[in-house]
Amino acid sequence: MERLSGSVRVPDHLRGGVIALGNFDGFHIGHQAVVGRAIAMARAMGVPALVATFDPHPVRHFKPDIAPFRLTTLDQRQRLFAEAGADAMLVFDFDDQLAALTAEEFVTERLVGLIGAKGVVTGEDFTFGKMRGGNVDVLAALGREHGFETEAVAPVTADGEVVSSSRIRDALEDGDCATAARLLTRPFAIQGVVQHGDKVGRTIGFPTANIAMGPYLRPRYGIYAVRGHLPDGRIVGGAANLGIRPSFDPPKELLEPHFFDLSESLYDQVIEVELIHFLRPEAKFDGLDALIAQIAQDCADARRVLAGDQAA
Repeated sequence: MERLSGSVRVPDHLRGGVIALGNFDGFHIGHQAVVGRAIAMARAMGVPALVATFDPHPVRHFKPDIAPFRLTTLDQRQRLFAEAGADAMLVFDFDDQLAALTAEEFVTERLVGLIGAKGVVTGEDFTFGKMRGGNVDVLAALGREHGFETEAVAPVTADGEVVSSSRIRDALEDGDCATAARLLTRPFAIQGVVQHGDKVGRTIGFPTANIAMGPYLRPRYGIYAVRGHLPDGRIVGGAANLGIRPSFDPPKELLEPHFFDLSESLYDQVIEVELIHFLRPEAKFDGLDALIAQIAQDCADARRVLAGDQAA
């Protein structure tokens, strides 16, 4: 799948397509409905299907000091859009220039001028343009004026509530991995480069593959049963500490998965870690013996959880 910039003219072979337009952070059930409809429309029209997203998130642009809240990176979104059947991902760099465009300017300069859109699909609550001056009605009117079709997809509900990225973030902050996975249609996953650390885990028999949290939302701190996706395609089970490691000084925020039956080095490799189940909160231990005993118990608990999850 190609990754395109929303600030330059798209290549000729991708012009005249249908665009799924939104932020799509997390790519949950509701997002999948919007993208799925855009792909279906594109296939019916015989044109390319593009998924447009914004990076950084508009909230980050207007509130740069806000706490990290992302559910997916651009790389993860690109993979998910490709798996859904899209032909390309279009990334709008949300900067001062984009924020200053009126709704009409965004349509004429970006959607029509640079992309040559023949169709645009959004969620019903989509807003765009300077001061959020555009909505689905404005987009439909501009579409009629400039010759492209528009469609607004109704919200998707689960358990009587609209599925949203905010709802998923709330679940993760509560340590409710099951609800997050149900709304995402897959476990919440953190992707990153394995860092060199202080190697304490290795000295006590539980080596870890340390990953910085970066822009991701901070789920509830604690110990999780996890699955790791390695660069060569292997999937391995493990137990991970997500938090600040209260038993060690100085505190350092990390995701530290220990993968079962894996002895090789993963340093400097990009891996993805799925949070399957919250086991317990972080705790501080008086000494290494107590810590080692608890880690062994955590690993045993994680193995049971993962075995049961596989059986389901």
